[in-house]
Amino acid sequence: MKSGLRFVQALLAAFVVFCLVQPAAAQQNRGHVYLLRGLANVFSLGMDDLAAKMNARGIPATVHEYGQWASLANAAAAESRANGNAPIIIVGHSLGADAAVEMAERLTALGAPPKLVVTFDPVGVTQVGPSSGYFVNYYQSNNGYGKRLTAGAGFRGNIVNRNLNALGGVDHFNIEKSPRLHEEVITQVRSITAPKPKPRPKPVDPAAPTAAPTATTPGTQAAAKPGAPG
Repeated sequence: MKSGLRFVQALLAAFVVFCLVQPAAAQQNRGHVYLLRGLANVFSLGMDDLAAKMNARGIPATVHEYGQWASLANAAAAESRANGNAPIIIVGHSLGADAAVEMAERLTALGAPPKLVVTFDPVGVTQVGPSSGYFVNYYQSNNGYGKRLTAGAGFRGNIVNRNLNALGGVDHFNIEKSPRLHEEVITQVRSITAPKPKPRPKPVDPAAPTAAPTATTPGTQAAAKPGAPG
């Protein structure tokens, strides 16, 4: 009899823990940031540094070779749907920036468009086709590589081009390593992935006029009219 009671108690305890963990897991789901390296998978190590900074701040981020963009898009769309349409964010450098644009287009075609796409000096893909989302392009027009992004047919998002020609000490091979730009990108990502606070109820204005009762009920008295005997 005692063993049966202990078994029931254990089941109840497990059920309580499950109920507590599920909402917590949902609250911790902050989307996924996919970072794409450029040529030969060795010239864009700033992507690794940026991913490490994001993970240290509780933002799930992984680094990939740019040629994986198609399979990554399929996996990202499936993961997002499995987690309540969690936000997808893409960051890429050089050829990885080109791949970020292509990945965004594929995700949009799959019905899971990215929320944010950040490109560092795209070199070949200069036009964003059928896609949606917010695109931020950090580039230099004077370093022989970087390109400006433009909207193509079917584009339904927003593009912000940031020309960094005047930023000293930056070129195509280290633009993705800039601590200053890393902080800007992290701020943009956190605005999307941070849990949104629940709206507070509007406070009641104590000075707001209230309607006077139109009829008396047992235990109450109608408000006296101005000038009437009290």
